[in-house]
Amino acid sequence: MMTVQRASLLGAPGIRARKGQGQPLVMVTAYDAPTARAAAAGGVDVILVGDSLGMVVLGFEDTLHVTIEDMVRHTGAVARSQPPQLVVADLPWASYHSGPREAVNNAVRLVRAGAGAVKLEGGTKRLKVIRAVLDAEIPVMGHIGLTPQSFHAMGGHRVQGRSPAEAKLLVEDAIAISDAGCFALVIEGVPDALAAEVTRAVPVPTFGIGAGLGIGLGYSATTPPAIKWFPPARKGLITGIVVSGVGLAAVYIAPLTQQLLGNFGKHLNNAVVSW
Repeated sequence: MMTVQRASLLGAPGIRARKGQGQPLVMVTAYDAPTARAAAAGGVDVILVGDSLGMVVLGFEDTLHVTIEDMVRHTGAVARSQPPQLVVADLPWASYHSGPREAVNNAVRLVRAGAGAVKLEGGTKRLKVIRAVLDAEIPVMGHIGLTPQSFHAMGGHRVQGRSPAEAKLLVEDAIAISDAGCFALVIEGVPDALAAEVTRAVPVPTFGIGAGLGIGLGYSATTPPAIKWFPPARKGLITGIVVSGVGLAAVYIAPLTQQLLGNFGKHLNNAVVSW
């Protein structure tokens, strides 16, 4: 009987320290205990409880309907599976936008549910919030580029950073939030060259969603759409397949995502950007 080798525990400092070491990092999204167990068995480095659960699990068309109560519930479900990997939980829309106090209170709720870090969207305008959460001794993962919680303000789910001015602002955002203390960044929906520029500019690892080869082999994947088709005995197998496909995602998902977003917008976001 073959034994699955689990990943060794990497906290936020360990993830940050992996930048530049030549070892790929894999982050897989999970929303419940069975999926988290499968992700752990697959040997991933980070498990993200993403607010994408709104589309993948709860049946909504976007992430804006996900509440802090939803995130606490699903973070707890993942954490109760006791994965050895770092569990990162999304702060959902309207859970940190009114200021640092609200952000800290909600980040504390996610940590008490079992998260080892939180993720929030935005650049320089979120610096006060990021610093406040860090001051509460809670690690923060940043998220820039196409930030789904801002899709109304962005005019839809559109590739970001296409113009030189937009690209410059995104690089500045990335540098600012990494310098503020974010241990890693998610880069979503930007051109390959810009993702590469951001990755070179910051001292922390970058994970990509539709961001191309610029993020190397760091990619985030949601497993429930695949795992639900397999019996319990094969869940570790399908998770391994998903994890192995993560590296190649930078080659085929990003160009496809950018082309389809340009043509069809948000209607394909659930299928492609949130893969």
